[in-house]
Amino acid sequence: MRKDPNPIDGGFDHGLRHTCSRLHCRSAVGAAVLVLSASYSHARAPPRESSLRRRISKVSLHSVAMATSQVSEAAADKGLPLGMDASMVDEYAAQSKLLQEFVKIPTVGKAWIFNSKKENISRAVVSIGQSDLLANKKRQFLLNSHISKCASKSVDFQWSPFPTEITGVSAVIPSPSGEKLLLVRNSEDDSPTKLEIWGPCQLENEIHIAKSVHGSLYTDEWFEGISWNQEETFIAYVAEEPPQPKPVFNDYGYKKDGSSEKDCKSWKGQGDWEETWGETYSKKRIPALFVVNISSGEVRSVKGIPRSLSVGQVIWAPLSSYGLVFVAWSSENGFQETPRKLGIKYCYNRPCSLYAAPDPFREEAEKPSTDSNKGEITTMIKLTAELSSAFFPRFSPDGKYLVFISAKSAVDSGAHNATNSMHKIEWPADGKLHGSLVADVVPIVMCPQDGCFPGLYSSGLLTDPWLSDGRTLILSSVWGSKEVILSVNVASCEVLRVSPQDSDYSWNVLALDKNNILAVSSSLITLPQIYYGLEVSQIESQWEWQEVSTPLPKPSDKISSIVAEHTLSILKIPISNPSDKLANGAKLPFEAIFVSQKDSASSPTIVVLHGGPHSVYPSSYSKSLAFLFSQGYNLLVVNYRGSLGFGEEALQSLPGNVGSQDVNDVLAALDLVINRGLINPSKVVVVGGSHGGFLTTHLIGQAPDAFAAAAARNPVCNLSLMVGTTDIPDWCFVEVYGKEGKNYYSESPSVDNHSLFHQKSPISHISKYARALKERGIESKLIVFPEDIHGIDKPQSDFESFINIGVWFKKHLSK
Repeated sequence: MRKDPNPIDGGFDHGLRHTCSRLHCRSAVGAAVLVLSASYSHARAPPRESSLRRRISKVSLHSVAMATSQVSEAAADKGLPLGMDASMVDEYAAQSKLLQEFVKIPTVGKAWIFNSKKENISRAVVSIGQSDLLANKKRQFLLNSHISKCASKSVDFQWSPFPTEITGVSAVIPSPSGEKLLLVRNSEDDSPTKLEIWGPCQLENEIHIAKSVHGSLYTDEWFEGISWNQEETFIAYVAEEPPQPKPVFNDYGYKKDGSSEKDCKSWKGQGDWEETWGETYSKKRIPALFVVNISSGEVRSVKGIPRSLSVGQVIWAPLSSYGLVFVAWSSENGFQETPRKLGIKYCYNRPCSLYAAPDPFREEAEKPSTDSNKGEITTMIKLTAELSSAFFPRFSPDGKYLVFISAKSAVDSGAHNATNSMHKIEWPADGKLHGSLVADVVPIVMCPQDGCFPGLYSSGLLTDPWLSDGRTLILSSVWGSKEVILSVNVASCEVLRVSPQDSDYSWNVLALDKNNILAVSSSLITLPQIYYGLEVSQIESQWEWQEVSTPLPKPSDKISSIVAEHTLSILKIPISNPSDKLANGAKLPFEAIFVSQKDSASSPTIVVLHGGPHSVYPSSYSKSLAFLFSQGYNLLVVNYRGSLGFGEEALQSLPGNVGSQDVNDVLAALDLVINRGLINPSKVVVVGGSHGGFLTTHLIGQAPDAFAAAAARNPVCNLSLMVGTTDIPDWCFVEVYGKEGKNYYSESPSVDNHSLFHQKSPISHISKYARALKERGIESKLIVFPEDIHGIDKPQSDFESFINIGVWFKKHLSK
């Protein structure tokens, strides 16, 4: 799944006046915030409030470390770092050592499998990631293996003894045959971008591309579209268009004839500011389409694409005059279709379409050919004019079908993410596109039957996702609180679950080996393990999964022992007193993942809340949560209504009801485990991020007696401020007003809009919070990471944030 990188990011501050006046938006450029607070539960708590409905804004902000003055002064007297509690120094050191054990465990990334001339032999390449805390970066390695398949259907992986580290590389793209390898080296300055073409034993070509041709290649798995043609002679890709000319001035004023280079008597101005696509794209403006000849190194841009379109996800079409198919997002998606690039990170609700365009290296592209029958010039053509969304295009092996995913429900409703659908276009054998008829393959599931397919929630497709029949596509999707592997027959439109159905673990497909699947499986209490799946019965879609032995290091005895002490279960949480106004799908139970120790009833519990809000916390392994429950906690991970994986009606029930429905869902999940005697109700804390941070602050306001302490990452505290400064202002309107938010959305919100935004934000309760916390002497702490982004995903930032969360909870649960 492509989702919020760290689902527990949100925020809360003890005074709120100082913090909430600044923590207000998810901006295109910014940092990230962690806020820790003790709750009312250690003081004389007021009654639970039941009618607060506030919405917090997503944040990215610069930071300092803060604590109460008493703690700061005590620490300063002992020569401790700012904000360090002298009584928790030993705990801080112990938890830091434990977290480092989790951090150093490698993670499995992408994988590729290549067939050999021998029927039962193939080759695999698996990318491995590992955090480097000292360098504050993530290192990448490639691990090779030979796969031997026996007649008995057993499989043997023979791994290379050591991985190969890939340094300074932005993307690794093997060719279809596996005989060539592209390494992309993007520059961070004015140096040329480098494309390295590797053969089996040597560097075959190194292509240097000047900034005047194009900037860095897009390699973020969204705009990214780096694609080899089948002959392995050309590569199509998406890169930042060359910079536009800037005004030049000298002693006589403006130079009308301009200048390509600055001389000693002139200087370049800034020119007009150009919009970007928001968070993580602050230095990128226009993704454009290029093709390179890997032998000559010549690069050509694809002509005829207007600058109002930002392109991505390019693939090669079957042999025809239209050599390339790609996705394009229009910048005309602001209020009333005015030019405005709304933030696209985590936002699937940006309209996009599929297009086809000629290969610029073919003669008919250089001199547009004319159809002798119709006299029409061959140019770029829009393939999905009737759909508001189309992305991740893939051609079937025989070239008959162009299959793609759509987020039309998200686009049409305004929710930033929603249930996907899958569609196909029959590609003409002669390559002449006279109009494309789009057919459904997987429709949107509104209200799933109990235990049945809940709909498609996929954030990506393999480069080659097809089994050998050429009709069955394999992909990963969310199914309730689990990630699963699905097969989709694009001819019959049949959807089947391929991964084990009797498992609470999550499964993700890595690569296909003809009719076999290389996958990774994990759970919150189990480290990722690679499996090889063999189809036993094609008719009944039965698969046999064999565990693959790998050279990846095993966790230490200490971590293995901690994990073994815990169990995992997925709880169904019924909706109490559902309103008649709710759609049927919104009346169905939601889920919570419960990680418990053998004696859970006496152990403290952490309630974990994901962001989005239209995201999900799957049952897959998380080093951060493993670190937290290793402190002796239970975890209650709540996938409240509005989460992915439960059908469209349940998801769409949340917009317009944030701050009430989601809060009540969390409290209902907490009440269920309390009533079943599974946890100690006096030892509960809560952590959440982004929208989960919003829920965290609501919960300690609406149910202050339920929680001993709280931690929130990336708080959203003031929608009135957010709406004017964020890259996703439409998000504010939709989450506050529901589907009608699209009609209210404006670049100049009315007084009534601002009033409602303020009413639904925690800042509207600032006097109550500030007085209550101050009068009761309740501690709070704020840590900000000025060089990070909304996800707080840099290794050092992530490490420090969870150390502080762990120590904070330990301190306030020991009272």
